[in-house]
Order: sequence, then C-alpha cells, then structure tokens
Amino acid sequence: MSGPYRELLGVPGARLFVAAGFVGRMSMSMVGIGVVLLVSAVTGSYGIAGAVAATLSLAYAVGSPLSARFADRYGQHRVLVPVVLANAVSVATLILCARLDLPVWTLFPAAALAGLTQVSLGAWVRARWSHALRERPARLHTAFSFESVVDETIFVAGPLIVTALATGVHPAAGLGAAAAFTLSGCLALAAQRGTEPAPRPRAPGSRGGVLANPAIRVITPVFLLVGTVFGAIDVSAVAFADEQGHKPLAGVLLGCYALGSGTAALWYGARHWRTPLERRFRIGLALLAVAMVPPTLVGDLRLMMAVVFFSGLAISPTIIPGYGLVERLVPGHQLTEGLALVSTSVGIGVAAGASAAGRVVDAYGAQAAFLVPLAAALAAVALGLAGARALARRRPPEPPETPDKT
Repeated sequence: MSGPYRELLGVPGARLFVAAGFVGRMSMSMVGIGVVLLVSAVTGSYGIAGAVAATLSLAYAVGSPLSARFADRYGQHRVLVPVVLANAVSVATLILCARLDLPVWTLFPAAALAGLTQVSLGAWVRARWSHALRERPARLHTAFSFESVVDETIFVAGPLIVTALATGVHPAAGLGAAAAFTLSGCLALAAQRGTEPAPRPRAPGSRGGVLANPAIRVITPVFLLVGTVFGAIDVSAVAFADEQGHKPLAGVLLGCYALGSGTAALWYGARHWRTPLERRFRIGLALLAVAMVPPTLVGDLRLMMAVVFFSGLAISPTIIPGYGLVERLVPGHQLTEGLALVSTSVGIGVAAGASAAGRVVDAYGAQAAFLVPLAAALAAVALGLAGARALARRRPPEPPETPDKT
C-alpha cells in the first residue's frame, strides 16, 4: 500500500507543500474550540462563547470561497500573504478584546474579521496537487486520499493540543497557537512558487461564480449534509459516552471514527479504480447511509467503539471522489474556489449537525441523536441520485493559462 504514496511524495516539491499545508491547516480543528475556551473563561458564559465562535464560522463561510476565487485569478502567493497577515492581526485583536475585558460586543467584529481572513488551506493544497499531477491525472485520487488522511490526523490532534494549551497554560494559548500554525504554514506555502498553479483569468463570456456550474450546485448541498453527519456524530458520541458513565472516553470513541476514515482513505488511494467517478461518489453516499444505521441500535460503549470504526470506513470513499468530481467538472480558473466552497459547506454542515444533535440529546437522549446523522446521510443519497446527470457532465472549456511575470 505504501508504494503509491511513496511515488506521490516523490513528485518535485510535493513534500514541501504537503508539510506547509499540514502546519497551516492544523488550526481548522483548533480555532472554534480555542474561541470557546477563551471567551468562556473570560465571560463565564458558554452562550456568549458559542455565539462568538458561530460568528467566526459564518464569516469563514463567506470569506473562504472569495479568497480562493482571487487565488485562482491572481495566484496563490499574491492572495495568501496579505490574507494570512490580516488573519494574524484579527486573531490577536480578538484575544486582546477578551483579555482586556473590553465590552462583549467587541468580540463579535473581531471574530468576524478573523473568520473572513481564514482560508480553506486544504483546498489550496488540493489545487496544487491538481497542478502537479496534470500530466498524471490517474494519480490524483491517491493525492486526495492522502489529503483525507492528513485531515483526519488534524482533527484528532488539533482538539487535544488546543485544549491542553488553553486549560494547562493560558486561556488564550490555544487560540494563539492556532493563529501561529496558520501564519507559519500559509507563509511557507506562499513561498513555494514552483508548485503554484498559474493564475487563470475569468473565462470569456462566463457569468457568476463557481455556483453557476450545475455540478457544484449538487455537490455543495451534498457535502453540507455530509458535514451534518460529522457534526451530529461528534455530539452524539460525546453524549453517549457521558450517558454510559465514561465521558473521558468520548475522545477515544471519536478517535475510532476518525481511524476508520483514515484507514479507508489509505486503502482507497492505493487502488486503481475503473468505476466511473460519479458512480463511486453515489456508492460512497449509499455506504455512508448504511453505516449510520448500526450506531442507532447499539447500547454498549465498547461495542459502539467497534461500530463507529466501521461507520468511519464509509467517510473517505465518499469525500475523496467528491473532491475528484470538483476537480473534473470545475474549470481550472475556478478550481480553488470550487474546492474551497465544498470544504466550507462541510464546515457549515458540521455546525448544523452539532446543533441539531444537541437538541435531540437534550430532548430524547444520546441514542435518539444518532438518528440525526442517519437522516442527513439519507438526504445526501437522495440529492446525489437526483443530481446524477449533472455529475456525469464533462469539464467546460478552459481559458489559456496566464504566465506569472513577477
């Protein structure tokens, strides 16, 4: 299995932009928790902390696709440097507003600015893979599989790091570390000009952004529902462990879920697939829905750990071909924007799923809350089937590349 990945990392410049991307996007699993831990420590209110974190998330959902659009048009380094510097200043401002006991309302504009300047760096790295493997497109699914493993690693390690820093060092230390990861990783990625995709002008006669593409109008809500599955599983698993009298094992339970996804990603990326990409995507959605059934039936914590591991096996075979479809169906001058949009959709879905599952836990208990990810997965299957024709389309014509003269 290691052969395809060893070959992948042998691509010139790949190890460097992979390392930079890993460091730069460590914060994606740290910022929200870091905000909650800081603001709740200062104000004593989890309600205010959650509202500030939600403000940051909503602003991120707006700003991330926009910065990606500019990266497609003008080049990654020209956009990434000023955006990440603005992000560092914005997060520092948020920390100062909290630590100086400024009025609570000041936290919200600071959080909004931090969210607007937070980039979906995974999309930028995947765009680099698409550029680096343009002569070997068959290896792209291996690259996207590898990036899924990186994402899972980040979502396991990030919350542990930010919680340890915020509770053991200083309430602001976790959020500060997240900002430092973002700044250093993004600047390192921007410095690697040799693997950067060439800027692409807007296609002549094109109208609107990437959402004008029918395939993206299918994939985006599907990814939002998949994110809803993730968010609902997180809350349901924590509540389940708590109800079983073993809340400290909630992290282990979620780790089993992530381990299943990472294992599947390694297996998926090592295979050479003949099945059409859009069919693999629909099969993945169906498997995801089936995998959400067993957690609704299990009442024992140890058995649930095994069950969620096998449920996690369905994640990567859904996410990876989904990104592959974006790469195939979105023209090059909109690729980073398209990848960022679907990544952002997952984040919005995570927030929605967590909120919905939390309400169900309060009203009916943890076991019932596992019905939320099942319902979201079934809805994703229905959307995927309804949009089958759009997903089978060919890529629109490409405009010529614009050489970078700087």
